[in-house]
This record gives sequence, C-alpha cells and structure tokens, in this order.
Amino acid sequence: MKPTPLAVTGIDTHAHIFRHDLPMAADRRYSPSYDALVEDYLAHLKGSGLSHGVLIQPSFLGTDNSFMLEAVRCYPDQLRAVVVVDLQISDAELDGLEASGTVGVRLNLVGLALEDFSLPRWQQFFQKLARRRWSVEIQRGMEDLALIVPAILESGATVVIDHFGLPKGQIDPGNDKHGRFLSLLANEQVWIKLSATYRNNLTLEQASASLQVLVDACGGHDRFLWGSDWPHTQFEDQINYVSQFSIIEALLPTPAHRTQVLVNNPSKLFGFV
Repeated sequence: MKPTPLAVTGIDTHAHIFRHDLPMAADRRYSPSYDALVEDYLAHLKGSGLSHGVLIQPSFLGTDNSFMLEAVRCYPDQLRAVVVVDLQISDAELDGLEASGTVGVRLNLVGLALEDFSLPRWQQFFQKLARRRWSVEIQRGMEDLALIVPAILESGATVVIDHFGLPKGQIDPGNDKHGRFLSLLANEQVWIKLSATYRNNLTLEQASASLQVLVDACGGHDRFLWGSDWPHTQFEDQINYVSQFSIIEALLPTPAHRTQVLVNNPSKLFGFV
C-alpha cells in the first residue's frame, strides 16, 4: 500500500544544495567554503511550516546536476529540481532528468553576453522543454529581460523570472526598461519569483511597492512564486531562512494571497499534488 502523500502546506521554489568539495565549474564567479545539505534545507522548511521545495542547480556546479538529483531521488514526494544543461543535450538525457524529478532548466545570464534566443538551435532546445511542460528559469537584470523573454515565449515554453526580475532597487513603471519588462507580464506563460530582496537592495517598503506594480501588470497573484534563496550565497552572514520567510508573510498579509503564492501556484507549475 502506497504511503499517503505529504500534504502541501507551502512550497519554497528557490533553494540550493551543495558540498564545497564537489567539482566546480571553471568559469564560476563564486566558490563556497561550506556545505549546504538537503537535510539542513528540509529542517528549514519544517521550521517555517512548509512542506515541499524546488532545488535550483547552483551555477558554480555547472552542468553536473548529480548531487542535487540524488537528493531529489531520496525525497521524491517533497522535492523537484531545476537543472543546468548543455544546449546539445539529447532527448534521452532529458527523459532521464524528467524521471529524476526535473521540472525546468535554469539560464543564469548574469554577467554573460546576451545570445540570440530566436536562433533555430535555441528554439529547438526550448521547444523540447515546452513539450515536457518544463519551465525556463531566467536570472538577468530587469533592464535586459525584454530582450530575452519574447524569443523564449515564441517557442511555447513557460518562463520563470528570478528574484523580482533583479531590478536593483524599486521597480519603476516610469523607467522605460522596467516598463518594457512589465508589458511582458500580460503573457500568462511568464511567472515571477518573489525572492531575494537583498540581492536587489530592496527594503520591505520598496518590495511591497514593487509587488503592487507586478500584481497590476499580471492582473492578480496567479503567477507569483516564493523562494528562500537558501543558503543565501555571498550573504550568509547577513541573511537567514526565518528572515526570508518573514518577508513573504509581510508582503502577503491576506491569507488567500499567501496560499495562492505558497501553495496553489507552485503546485500547478511544478506538478506537486
């Protein structure tokens, strides 16, 4: 008899796990000096009354997703994975990743030259992900998102934007580049993570004002997700899990909105039941 699935009380959609002695990507911008283990992460979830999580492959581990996927295999009911892969990955390899709990692919584009995602090689890649109903997760400053997202959407793939869109300060509809990004949010294939305010130098008041701008652009709360960004790499001495969860509680004081963002939305997008 199969065990009863764990009830979804809340889903953290952005966290990383790693060991500092794992092989690191040669072009990394950061090298951790400590371990962030899945058992520690699950303890943080439980301590905040949350039940499930989505693990994101950290950029410094490159395309070797094995450490993260092993954790997902150990906790298949609780965890999902967003991986980093080579553009030339085969369908068979993608099938294997899907069987291991993968629900998306991450493109961390911070500090990189922008590519033309309308090229056939990229479109074919994104179409493979779209057929699997995976999302494409983008990390890039808000000023460039309107140059990136439309081509990905053209493939039929769903796009998830990290960390409020990385506006580096309060989102300003009067800023032309912010405005071009906001116009993308009319497309129901675009989702946003309300995460890592500290990476945008956002005070709680600025985050609240930015959220209202995003809600207006999206027409409601149906495409927002929350992520802790644990273990808060490069901000470990300033940030902790409890403080990050308290921010989303403050930003979403209405219980219905909080349930939408913490339970309903991620359950739908990432296939939790």
